[in-house]
Amino acid sequence: MSLDQSMPDQEASLARSTQRSQEIEAEIQKDPSKFRILTGDRPTGHLHIGHYFGSLQNRVRLADLGIDTMVLIADYQVITDRDGVGPIRERVYSLLTDYLAVGLDPRTVTIFTHSSIPALNQLMLPFLSIVTDAELRRNPTVKAELDDTGDRPMSGLMLTYPVHQAADILFCKANLVPVGKDQLPHLELARVIARRFDERYGRADEAQQVFPEPEALLSRSGTVLGLDGQKMSKSKGNTIELRMSADETAKLIKRAVTDSDRHITYDPVNRPEVSNLVNIAALALERDPFEIAAELGDAGGGGLKKLATEAINEYFAPIRARRAELEADPGYLASVLADGNARANAIADQTLAEVRTAMQMRY
Repeated sequence: MSLDQSMPDQEASLARSTQRSQEIEAEIQKDPSKFRILTGDRPTGHLHIGHYFGSLQNRVRLADLGIDTMVLIADYQVITDRDGVGPIRERVYSLLTDYLAVGLDPRTVTIFTHSSIPALNQLMLPFLSIVTDAELRRNPTVKAELDDTGDRPMSGLMLTYPVHQAADILFCKANLVPVGKDQLPHLELARVIARRFDERYGRADEAQQVFPEPEALLSRSGTVLGLDGQKMSKSKGNTIELRMSADETAKLIKRAVTDSDRHITYDPVNRPEVSNLVNIAALALERDPFEIAAELGDAGGGGLKKLATEAINEYFAPIRARRAELEADPGYLASVLADGNARANAIADQTLAEVRTAMQMRY
């Protein structure tokens, strides 16, 4: 298929996913108990405001609505594209602290780590048997890795990364996954694996299926760029981390890229750096970015940065205060993770038992 042919297909698929996400939102309002969500992050660095406005805020909203929510700290996935784990213990607990500080309630939300759930990872074996090498290599993340590796061989774990993600979703029978549009191919493979497993092992009857086919809930938030106008990324050092102080935030925003035009407008296409700061301020103030830009008028980059700094620091002050309290109680953090791992293990063991039964491997 040519690029010209594939683009309309992608656009049509995105339109369908967007429409279905709107329908799911309506269903959530009627009966949140029918859903289980799986979401999470790789502990490769510290979470930042892009993570917060892009996903964490929405996770809290969905959990507060009463949806059964599973949050994965994907520690095994750190080594898919790295030679080591780095300061992984510190980063795992940093993620956990951020999750609790932003409002995820460990009494109702299950927070767990990959490496603590053996039965989840064991699902990789039957799942790998029902996908092909070609299907894995067509996955956008794997393709990007192949293009970027140069002479360096790609690891087997990187090649099977999409299957590992499918195991993350299916081990707990999550039927809803909050994603951005670039993550839809990963979710589609999880749907394919769920369907193929039940077809191969004689459970095509919906009432007898081991795995539900998970659906996407597309993110409602736009992308928050980094302070240099590029994609906000832990690896680029262009982020405002949730753990940063008000002074650190002010210094970073002061160095943010703008332009020479003193008149502030919200125009993401033609003025991405200025518009990004306007957007950050608008998100923190929970207001429309066009209104923010109009009020700033000829305030220039200095006025814009002052407003963005004040808005971010005021918005995140209670989250930062709660984070400091949590950091001071490492015993509590360890107990939250232990409880979450225990809950996830019970779910994974039950699912693996069902898988082994379907495969006639219960001895």
